[in-house]
Amino acid sequence: MSGVDVDVSERIATVTLNRPDRLNALSKEVMATLIDVFDGFNFDDDVWCVVFTGAGDRAFSAGVDLNEVGDGDKNQARFTMPNSGSARNPFETVLECRKPVIAALNGVAVGGGLEMALACDIRLAADHARLGLPEAKRGMGANFGSQVLPRVIPRGLAYQMLYTGELIDAATAKQWGLVNEVHPAADLAGRARALAHSIAGNAPLTVRRYKEGITKGADLPLSAALRLNVGPNPYLSEDRKEGVAAFVEKRTPKWQAR
Repeated sequence: MSGVDVDVSERIATVTLNRPDRLNALSKEVMATLIDVFDGFNFDDDVWCVVFTGAGDRAFSAGVDLNEVGDGDKNQARFTMPNSGSARNPFETVLECRKPVIAALNGVAVGGGLEMALACDIRLAADHARLGLPEAKRGMGANFGSQVLPRVIPRGLAYQMLYTGELIDAATAKQWGLVNEVHPAADLAGRARALAHSIAGNAPLTVRRYKEGITKGADLPLSAALRLNVGPNPYLSEDRKEGVAAFVEKRTPKWQAR
């Protein structure tokens, strides 16, 4: 797949944006591929967790490919508005993936690159990474980021990032709650993989229930959120019986995702 590499092993899928010469910019082809890839994970029983990263050490993603946008402008091509047209939005596709998604930010994550990271459940960053939404400097709109960022960090800080378009370093991003952890660049991939193993080692139906419950219940009144019936039901699963039996018998459970 052009611009996107996918590897699945030990129930962990690693998705790598592979355009290092373009700072892993999100071309139309890359975004269409990501939609297909993450949609596919929803139905792939071999994938229990996803790690999303970029090739090289300069960028997770520099965002939408502005060279491609510029070429379209020169040719008077119609600009496709976010959340319009027949195709799914790639950011929403990652956000709605039924499997846990860890972003390993191996370099700059700006514009659409940060929006892609915001669509992930957990964000780990290399210590040299910088993050930001510079759309105000480009006349763009950060449609996804402007809605999701204030739900992740305090609203005043989100306003600051959006209004100024300035980038912040990894340490500041951690302080603000934008990333979970910061690691030396050489350790980032290993830490992301270890975290994915930890998640994939738990009951998969429970983890998927958490994801759907949190995603769909976050903006509901608590009384309504507590009564949501979304995602797989772990209480009636074979894995629930196995988990209890493994605890009683002092052994590692053998999950079957059913």
